[in-house]
Amino acid sequence: MAITQTFGGGVHPREIGNGKTATQSLQIVNAAAPARVTIAMVQHGGAPAVCCVKPGQTVNMGQVIGEAQGFISAPVHASVSGKVVAVTTCTIASGKSVPAVVIDNDYEDRWDNSVRPCERVDALSPQEIVAIAARCGIVGLGGAAFPTAVKLDTSKAEKKPDTLVVNGSECEPYLTSDHRLMVENAAQIIDGIRLAMKASGTTRALVGIEDNKPDAVEAMRAAAGDGIEIVALPAKYPQGFEKMLIYALTGRKVPNGALPIAAQCVVLNVATCAALSAAVREGKPIIDRVVTFAGRVAKPCNLRVRIGTSLMDLLDEIGGLTEGVRKLIVGGPMMGNTVASLNLPITKNFGGFIALGEKPMPADETACIRCGRCTRACPMQLMPAKIDTLVRRGNYEGAIAAGAMNCMECGSCTYVCPAKRQLTQSCRVAKAIARSKKS
Repeated sequence: MAITQTFGGGVHPREIGNGKTATQSLQIVNAAAPARVTIAMVQHGGAPAVCCVKPGQTVNMGQVIGEAQGFISAPVHASVSGKVVAVTTCTIASGKSVPAVVIDNDYEDRWDNSVRPCERVDALSPQEIVAIAARCGIVGLGGAAFPTAVKLDTSKAEKKPDTLVVNGSECEPYLTSDHRLMVENAAQIIDGIRLAMKASGTTRALVGIEDNKPDAVEAMRAAAGDGIEIVALPAKYPQGFEKMLIYALTGRKVPNGALPIAAQCVVLNVATCAALSAAVREGKPIIDRVVTFAGRVAKPCNLRVRIGTSLMDLLDEIGGLTEGVRKLIVGGPMMGNTVASLNLPITKNFGGFIALGEKPMPADETACIRCGRCTRACPMQLMPAKIDTLVRRGNYEGAIAAGAMNCMECGSCTYVCPAKRQLTQSCRVAKAIARSKKS
């Protein structure tokens, strides 16, 4: 039973319909198969995968081309069948240059022999489900891309979780890929939820969906059964953050610096649950995902695209950009990465592409007027203006003492600041310096 259904702080972005109206009613469409894919070895949290194929080698769809390294890592799989033409590097949306494998598509869509349906799903043990999630490279598809097997493996947890919290809020403006998945693939998501409950040992699941998605709420409630509750939450950013969602659905607080398991919760995204279902039942690794294209693009849409497809090719497919584009964003406008090039490959955590230009560029920042809006908006109850001042003075220890390490980098403080100060960036700087001193 939901207890609070809200949290302190947060913001309500003012865009009409949060920019979602252009794509929220459009069905997911399969993008054209790419002639070539560039598949990054870094598209998950933790240690990068290590390439295990060579140029000239023929590979199949679903074949491992990058092996996981260590406990917190994930394998990478070929999204097309064809020939490896290069083992090189590529630039991903974060701006990092990472190892990558380039494959020319032979258009045979030939699946690897390792991709086989499971004939005894109901008999699988929790450990076997965890092992399948690890083998299939399942990671969080909501943005963080943390390896799902690590979350589901609660066998050594001191405090056993009792609740699976499922994020269907999709609180970022413009993005609607999760919304469409819930409307169109509710049964698969629910199946993945049940598999995740079994793997993690949780006895109930709470699915939080913002109330601006009534069709998604209805579809998920129709598919859910005993032990799974669909909760309509007030639309507010950042509703989808783990700590905010846990508090809204259970009333429990995750201590600063702790993981959701401290509140006896495991948190997954709805798209991740759908991917888990496909992995367990079909043996299918993550070789594609749904991406929202919105803003100043010729044809706003939700496309299911192969991992490694060029962003430039996808934009060509939907008619390109329209006039007046001022900013290109991968992800959502609040937490996404601003990019200067379209020469980027689709990765597992590539949830959206937004071309903005409706408003003039923001004015230069001015002095803090001590209005307190940033403090009221901060869901972590920090004082962003104070942290910002300390960082500008070079007092990084003071910024850490003021709670900078607890910042979720949601951007709410920067969004509401009338002085246009980059408050979130100051927290990032303080955190980066603190981490560098520990290493």
